[in-house]
Amino acid sequence: MVHCFLTPVVLLLCPLNTSLLLSLLFGKDHNIIDHKTEKEERERSQEKALMVVVPALSVFILLNLATAAAADSPACNPTCGSLQLKYPFGTGPGCGSPIFQSYITCTFTNNQQLLLLTTHTGLYPITSISYSTQTITLTPPSMFNCTSMQPSLSNFGLDWASPFQLGPSTFILLSCQPPTSSLTLKPSGMPVCDPCYSQLCASIYTCPSVVGLGLPLFPPTNTCCVYSPGNLDAKGELDLHGLRCTFTSVVSLGDYPTDPVQWEYGVALKYSHGGLDSGIVDTKCKSCEMSDGVCGYRVDDHDQFLCVCKNGYNTSSDCLNNYTPDSKPLWGSGASDDLPVANLNR
Repeated sequence: MVHCFLTPVVLLLCPLNTSLLLSLLFGKDHNIIDHKTEKEERERSQEKALMVVVPALSVFILLNLATAAAADSPACNPTCGSLQLKYPFGTGPGCGSPIFQSYITCTFTNNQQLLLLTTHTGLYPITSISYSTQTITLTPPSMFNCTSMQPSLSNFGLDWASPFQLGPSTFILLSCQPPTSSLTLKPSGMPVCDPCYSQLCASIYTCPSVVGLGLPLFPPTNTCCVYSPGNLDAKGELDLHGLRCTFTSVVSLGDYPTDPVQWEYGVALKYSHGGLDSGIVDTKCKSCEMSDGVCGYRVDDHDQFLCVCKNGYNTSSDCLNNYTPDSKPLWGSGASDDLPVANLNR
């Protein structure tokens, strides 16, 4: 026997027959009405009323579900995976700096949350951020390291219009077609290999991933090319297809420059502020983050700075000012009344 309580959900989900449902709604026992015509007339009248009540309650339920979903899906978060996010980076529209919005995304990949850089050549996971030096470190999927060898299936590249440029990275190109002295950066014709770093080639050949290729342990360095400082061609790419090499990039040799297992692998990129990121905005952003907020901007007006607070408010300065407990919790006090606010999740 099914027992149901009369709630809005019952009208949609509970398996009641029409007579019992009408009885619960209107307080009438239709089983004891003697006159058949009167009974049918009452049922028709109440069924018409039910046709009005059920859609209204359905809309009410859907609106509440949508509101709950919106509350549980904030647009701004202070972290992405293991990375702490600060200005100019953000997790969605209205978060961080609009200049970085089209290049940096926080997404779930293989059941883990990753911060990704998007360029015309692909998606690149960001493994670390240094806000003091304004540097991020990438791990391109086609880059090998000392323990894992990856095929260089695609060129690595950056968008010239983006706020990123190559940082202090050293590219090591391996298994290049000899002689490496003929490797040049097209169309400039500048030589790629720097013989001053030949000791890095000697060290990289001791890596387990390189030994697994079946190369001699101490071969001539004419199949290894150290490209430092790294550079990109006119397309903003490291032309791995044209160079016919497998590549890795070293950010730091650490305390053991002859032990490639201890090196820090990745591609370092410098980023720069501009446009909206003036000194005034930077000052406001520091104040916002100190008040436990996330720096952002108006989606409909990128020049308007906003501080997104965890209690659901947007302000034009920080989370300790520009709003009162009586303010609308879903509207920005530092902007017009038609600007919805994204909640901040903690």
